[in-house]
Amino acid sequence: MKFTRSTSSPPPPEPPIPEWDIVRLREAVGDVFAVSDVTMNPSPRVALQLRGRLLVPAHQAYEQVSSRFRDLGYTPLFQREDGNDVILAVRGVIQATPSRPWLAALLFLATVASVVFAGMQMVEPPPGHLLPSPLAGLPFAVSLLSILLVHELGHYFVARAYGVPVSLPYFIPMPISLFGTMGAFIRMKAPPTNRRVLVSIAAAGPLAGLMLAIPILIIGLLLSEVTPLPTGELLLMEGNSLLYLGLKFLIFGRVLPSGGVDVMLHPIAMAGWVGLLVTGLNLIPAGQLDGGHIVYALLGERARWLTWLIIGAMLVLGFVWDGWFLWAGLIFVFGRRPAAPLDAITTLDRPRQVLAVLVIIVFILIFTPVPLVAQQF
Repeated sequence: MKFTRSTSSPPPPEPPIPEWDIVRLREAVGDVFAVSDVTMNPSPRVALQLRGRLLVPAHQAYEQVSSRFRDLGYTPLFQREDGNDVILAVRGVIQATPSRPWLAALLFLATVASVVFAGMQMVEPPPGHLLPSPLAGLPFAVSLLSILLVHELGHYFVARAYGVPVSLPYFIPMPISLFGTMGAFIRMKAPPTNRRVLVSIAAAGPLAGLMLAIPILIIGLLLSEVTPLPTGELLLMEGNSLLYLGLKFLIFGRVLPSGGVDVMLHPIAMAGWVGLLVTGLNLIPAGQLDGGHIVYALLGERARWLTWLIIGAMLVLGFVWDGWFLWAGLIFVFGRRPAAPLDAITTLDRPRQVLAVLVIIVFILIFTPVPLVAQQF
């Protein structure tokens, strides 16, 4: 898309809403909303502002009002201002852009090749060969890509169940990297309906991925061996989260690494560890990350202060692991504003509150403060 700087006068304001539309919009909310005040065109984007009091729970009212407004060519926004319920009639109807399955498929195939190659680097080549067979990279690739795919499909299917349009999962190949990928993502094509929907969609991905990552990690650890750490060599060591540390203790009966020994991870175990790492990164309670959506649903606009706090914490942790400097920059540039719902009045019910707290506990258990560190023994 090409952008040009215009020196002409600003565009004229939107034309006033027709009187007939005002009548029909008021009629559309009449059985669920007691109107006390009507303001026309308070902003270029908003055609009409209705202030008053909801007569039914907000989530029920929004379902009815949104359907009626859509037929009139408007989109409703529910807000609360100065103790009053407010319905904003926004010009136009949200139209979801079509997905691009060819792009999703192309990125997935590229990521498969990239992750298989990364998995090959984890296996000793046979005598006389520079690299092992591509088949040797499959255990790592299949395990890791399965975790990432289930994570994204968790978001996808829950969003579709709530009627929120989303893109297909897009994988990110990273050929010259340790793991061959930077993960995957889906894009919401419209704002979530309310905070309950936002929490459900945000939590579905990490929890679904974790349900696969944990058994894969356990299987991989059972295939791994505890061996002495080689002396005089520089090793790239994976970091410990509370959950990872606990699983190693349950399987091997000791805290690792310790006493000059550590577990040499099988590629499947490495995939499970990466799955925990990726899930933990997604659950960082900031901005557009899954964790950011969840704390926004819990705290509302106050979550922005938490985002700034998280950015500051990352800058401090960056002196221990420099990757946090990159994450702090990404959140600052791209992720400071959360996905505000269309209905900002509906609060979390008890099941979603429990779900949000559960996800925060999961984050504490799987967050890895120092994901990778080079050490010489």
